[in-house]
Amino acid sequence: MTLQKTIDLFQSQGELRIISEPLDIYLEIPHLAYAEVKKEDGGKALLFTHPIDRKSGKRFDVPVVMNLFGSFRRTELLFGREIEGVAEEIEKLLHMKPPQSFKEKIGMLGDLFSMKDIFPKKLPKRGSCQEIVKEGEDASLHDIPVLTTWSEDGGPFITMGQVYTQSLDGDVVNLGMYRLQVYDKHRLGMHWQIHKDSSHFFDQYQRAGKKMPVSVAIGGDPLYTWCATAPLPYGVNELLLYGLIKKEAPKLVKSITTPLYIPEDVDFVIEGWVDPEKMELEGPFGDHTGYYTLQEYYPVLEVSAITHRKDPYYLATVVGKPPLEDKYMGWATERIFLPLLKTNAADLIDYHMPENGVFHNLILAKMKTLYKGHAKQFMHIFWGSGQMSFVKHALFFGEDAPKLSNYEALATYALNRFQPKCLFLSEGITDALDHSSPEALIGGKLGIDLTASLAPQQPESIETAALLEKIAALIPETLNVAQYMRHTANPVTVVSVRKGERSIRERFASLETLERYLRIVVFVDEAKNDLYNPYMLIWRVSNNLDAMRDLYRGNVVVALDGTAKTAADGFEREWPGDVECTPEVVERLKGMGVWDLEEALEKKYQL
Repeated sequence: MTLQKTIDLFQSQGELRIISEPLDIYLEIPHLAYAEVKKEDGGKALLFTHPIDRKSGKRFDVPVVMNLFGSFRRTELLFGREIEGVAEEIEKLLHMKPPQSFKEKIGMLGDLFSMKDIFPKKLPKRGSCQEIVKEGEDASLHDIPVLTTWSEDGGPFITMGQVYTQSLDGDVVNLGMYRLQVYDKHRLGMHWQIHKDSSHFFDQYQRAGKKMPVSVAIGGDPLYTWCATAPLPYGVNELLLYGLIKKEAPKLVKSITTPLYIPEDVDFVIEGWVDPEKMELEGPFGDHTGYYTLQEYYPVLEVSAITHRKDPYYLATVVGKPPLEDKYMGWATERIFLPLLKTNAADLIDYHMPENGVFHNLILAKMKTLYKGHAKQFMHIFWGSGQMSFVKHALFFGEDAPKLSNYEALATYALNRFQPKCLFLSEGITDALDHSSPEALIGGKLGIDLTASLAPQQPESIETAALLEKIAALIPETLNVAQYMRHTANPVTVVSVRKGERSIRERFASLETLERYLRIVVFVDEAKNDLYNPYMLIWRVSNNLDAMRDLYRGNVVVALDGTAKTAADGFEREWPGDVECTPEVVERLKGMGVWDLEEALEKKYQL
């Protein structure tokens, strides 16, 4: 399904909003898309028909398409089937057994016959993505309406590029999605993080002293883009998933100037070569964590050709604070990959990644507990499984727990059985986007075993004002207090502070003197935090927490430091800021009549 057919489908289904006003690729288009996905239903898919670059005066004849995956309904429309049906099919394949009867043999033949179309098919001709070919100096990245999302970004970057690479010997191919900074007309930054397959390929070319071919596709069937995010094992071609889901072979054509094959019906293809001897500072950029990631050196693609359809669209997404379009893309991933995760953890019942945990910061799992330490075993399995190994905080529940997406009921269940001994601390790799760990790429892990039916003692109830006074007497930086889940055995007290030159963590032990009233205490900065907005508090704390450093576990009281870390905390890295919309841009969009997000949602999601 091409982007044009996708747009037609969404328009016929009432799922498309067309913005005909000329809007700037610098902040205006991304800000509006950021507001759209914050709507309760994920808003509509967006088609910007007149993108412009006010700074240069350039008007683009390439429309910008955004928020295609931005709702559960649209995601299933893009898949062409129910997501759960894909998961069931994968589970069936994983558990296929030798047939015992003639009827079973016939049934298996049918299953195997349906598999014939999953393998990519290479075409001996050029594709529709090569209707227009520009090589050398004529191939300019500035002809593509690449967006700049945030005011402190290091420049424009491609957000939904399908990055096609191959191993040095050409035996293994990969489709991934990485941040791609536009440096100038002919150079593109390759933000493939150290744990990613393309980075492993790059290491091979670097050791051999050879340039690495890369082809970046944009658009085409949106499912290609989702496949680029799929957490498949090393060596498995992500386009096999496309064939499995669509029941048709993805049709590929060879790039013009690289040996790589790309889907023939994409909208743009950017081809080039990466010199392993050349690295350049990339960033800073606001990312899907809601924080800026800092500048680091990454490889650079020297563009050799740009090809595209005669009437292409530019597909993009927006990053920042949740909820985002990746909420719905992640939902599909979560459901489809549950059967694969069960191959390593057979007693896993379900798992869920809340979007305000930005996927790698928080995961919830339900399991059938068979023996003592079973949940801890699962923690190790999760932290050793592909992209799941980036997860910082994992909570495990028994099979009698409520549905994992029923947060209120689940929190009540957890807090009525939690004791400090449920906590399990470890250390492991972290996502390159994580800013909280003392050292890049490695940090603390927190597992919480909530599978046992423990009976914690509920503390005495106390008025918030009185509790504030008592905590402030111990930690003078305290400014305010809010109490949550007071009906449970482990009420959660959130404390806002204005930190000084002394770490607040060194006084956490003093909270034990208030064990009569306290159980779980969470500290956050006064600045930029609303104590009565639990959705964004979870986002903030799960981002800022390194469990090995920031967790205090006493006999009764558990305290978490969710504040921004400074030199007073022994933090030596640079602490980034979180992304925020530019007020002047928002007011301009409101003045045009195109910004229609409710003020209550602006406040809730801290735009």
